[in-house]
Amino acid sequence: MLAVFTAVGQSEPFAKKKYRTQKLRSGSVKLDGIPTEPEWDAVEWGGGDFIGFQPFEGKEPTYQTKFKILHDDKFLYVAFRAYDAEPDSIIQRMSRRDEFPGDWVEINIDSYHDLRSAFSFTISASGVRGDEFISNNGNNWDSSWNPIWNAKTNIDEEGWTAEVRIPLSQLRFDKNPDKIWGFQVQRILFRNQERSIFQPIRQSDGIWVSGFAELHGLEDIVPQKQIEIAPYTVGKIERGPAEAGNPFKTGKNSNVTLGVDGKIAVTSDLILDFTINPDFGQVEADPSQVRIDGFQNFFQERRPFFIESRNIFDYELTGSQAGGDYDSDLLFYSRRIGSSPHSYPALNKNEYADVPHNTSILGAAKFSGKTKNGWSIGLLESITQEEIATIQGESGERTEIVEPQTNYFVSRIQKDINGGETVIGGILTSVNRKGNLNDLLHDDAFSGGIDLLHYWKNRTYYVKGSAIFSHVAGSKEKIAATQTAFEHLFQRPNGSELNYDPNRTSLTGTGGTLRIGKSGGKGGEKGEVWNFDSGITFRSPELELNDIGFMQTANEINHFTWIGLRYPKSIGAFRSARINYNHYLKWDFSGQFMFQLFNTNAHATFQNNWSVGTGLNWNTYDVSNNALRGGMSIRRPGGFGNWGYINSDGRKKMQAYVQWNYFVGQQNVVHYAGLDFTLRAQPIDALSVSLSAGYNHADRQQDQYVAEATYQEVKRTIVSAVDQNTWRYTLRLNYNITPDLTLQYYGQPFITRPEYSNYGYVIDPLNKNYDDRFKQFNSAQINYEDGEFLIDENMDGETDYTFGDPNFNFMQFRSNLVARWEYKAGSELYLVWSQGNTPDTDDYMGQSLNENLFNNLLGQKANNIFLVKLTYRFLK
Repeated sequence: MLAVFTAVGQSEPFAKKKYRTQKLRSGSVKLDGIPTEPEWDAVEWGGGDFIGFQPFEGKEPTYQTKFKILHDDKFLYVAFRAYDAEPDSIIQRMSRRDEFPGDWVEINIDSYHDLRSAFSFTISASGVRGDEFISNNGNNWDSSWNPIWNAKTNIDEEGWTAEVRIPLSQLRFDKNPDKIWGFQVQRILFRNQERSIFQPIRQSDGIWVSGFAELHGLEDIVPQKQIEIAPYTVGKIERGPAEAGNPFKTGKNSNVTLGVDGKIAVTSDLILDFTINPDFGQVEADPSQVRIDGFQNFFQERRPFFIESRNIFDYELTGSQAGGDYDSDLLFYSRRIGSSPHSYPALNKNEYADVPHNTSILGAAKFSGKTKNGWSIGLLESITQEEIATIQGESGERTEIVEPQTNYFVSRIQKDINGGETVIGGILTSVNRKGNLNDLLHDDAFSGGIDLLHYWKNRTYYVKGSAIFSHVAGSKEKIAATQTAFEHLFQRPNGSELNYDPNRTSLTGTGGTLRIGKSGGKGGEKGEVWNFDSGITFRSPELELNDIGFMQTANEINHFTWIGLRYPKSIGAFRSARINYNHYLKWDFSGQFMFQLFNTNAHATFQNNWSVGTGLNWNTYDVSNNALRGGMSIRRPGGFGNWGYINSDGRKKMQAYVQWNYFVGQQNVVHYAGLDFTLRAQPIDALSVSLSAGYNHADRQQDQYVAEATYQEVKRTIVSAVDQNTWRYTLRLNYNITPDLTLQYYGQPFITRPEYSNYGYVIDPLNKNYDDRFKQFNSAQINYEDGEFLIDENMDGETDYTFGDPNFNFMQFRSNLVARWEYKAGSELYLVWSQGNTPDTDDYMGQSLNENLFNNLLGQKANNIFLVKLTYRFLK
């Protein structure tokens, strides 16, 4: 695991060290963490001359490290000797895989020898393994890659040692007899937060893989045929509260399912991964989220099949250093596959429905890898089944399709030119549905793009560009719904660039980004480096990515600029520090200026390993095309904001983290405030506990969208004031009995309550004066009755129009308790208890949030799922 380094540029490179391995001719290495077998005598110790990387770059580390590398026809063997004059002070914390606890050593292997990608294997002093796939010359470290390998450690009077055995089948390399691999070895001395490396590389160089040492002596290694088949079985029991009269909610349910995962090396470079009837019951539940601004929630991918090697399929439309909401747009968002059904049956009185919670994935396959010629290839295809709801009532039983059978396809290709100085690529996605939900879903959806990245002046400067397209097709009803959806809003009255056509059966959109930047170079006297990133990105009004991607909104032209000053080396009281400046501008395709924001922020890590950061935002202008959900564009208050964080020393048994944000709008009509506090404890090496509490408050004086109505053939956009308060508490517990036997708990109670008041309607949404944008109803114009507001706008005693009560109170509790035992390499047993509760909380209005949460949510009977999953992996 590499800490964030400064750059992608370099000054004069260091000469590359060389190490020669030998083939193990006879005997064997006993994997016990003690490299004393005579077989190790076939090679010399490498290292002993490690140098500091962080925080004291180029200095002699506190303690030295050595290594040996052997191989035979099936395995690569690595021995480590980490010297330490205080063995009792070696930190042996335990954790889940890939969390890199305590003291550790690591080897990175560039077996492709493409100078851009590598495989990383980490072993902690406590025996916890970590592994990552490194790409983009060290700018991307993907911990979702989980190869099968073994390691053992031992502590003695000289420090600690480790032995690692890596199957050659887990690495990718060609048949060329004149093999040279790149490699790097690094070590963390946890109590000093000190990182040392074998092959010298400067932090200001910003390179990683291209600066590796060379591993020789590999002439007789041949690629291995990798075949892994892992059948599994899952037994599940559900228990929860029964509902009187509902034949589908008896409080009891159980089933057994079978499936299989597999991995096959098609060639020495390319791997086929597949899964049939996958089950992800052991995956941690998503955190609760509720938004009232109309934008969709984004959830991280947690399912193993989709997160492994996902970097191959990444295609962000922007990916700028400056960040921004538009940075979240993706051409491929894997959470679309297997999501909740898009339809729900309309029920008559006394009818009940059995509707699947998620769409079942019949199977999925991934074909990925990188050839010796520099081609990176990724193909993914998945099929989800048609989902049918069963409805029962007084008239009998009927069925209704709630999700059609769907095929998802993604292809991604990239080509390294001139050792990665230039990278060209492309992506193509498709979604094809079979079923009769034409008015709800597109029949077909396609998107694609091309991209270019070019470095020059020793990777100090770069230019990056991408161009994308989308095409969706379906019934007139569905395309009309897409045109009027929140992301597009073609019906907006002042949208001169928009053309709503209810007879269209397809939409085609485009987007793109062009960026230029400096991301490295030779540092100054104190190691400081100036960097920048600036560009423009656009999304045409018809761009639609949400069938298989993620897009917040179309019809935007954005400009962004970031300038950063970084001190990666230790200087004075700081281990590292950085200062940034950002600005953002936005227009729509009519040329309407929409947004301007300036930001500056600073971050520092002190010598005592405390870290702090803070930033200031100045929002000078803000117009939203989406806030009124198809009404006119509306001018929203600009204002000032501050955010920041403080993080205590992570080496301690007790660690605290606090984060805050605050924003106040002009004329004091908008406020946002948030505070999060996390306390982490490590009472013993095998146990870690964290408890966090978060509070968010948001209030808007008058411009919160509520509903639409018609008065005397004139459209009314109803707005109000809103005051929303949210609390969430999160408990995490990790207990590691051994590195391969773990117990993990996650639980989160959540509650949010937006309270609406001061209802009115929009009259002049772009007026410079905030109060002149709205007309508030007086007490004679508005009345509340049976969950509806009745409006008598002309006060003639007759109701002119109505709208529903927008107030709600949402609470939810989600938890997972997972016991995991890797009883054989790659073979696992899971015992899972999941608990969830989302009660009807309207009866609890008027109580305080925390009283509401703990008196009611935790006191009600929850839904419980007990699951046993057993996998057995066959290897060849």
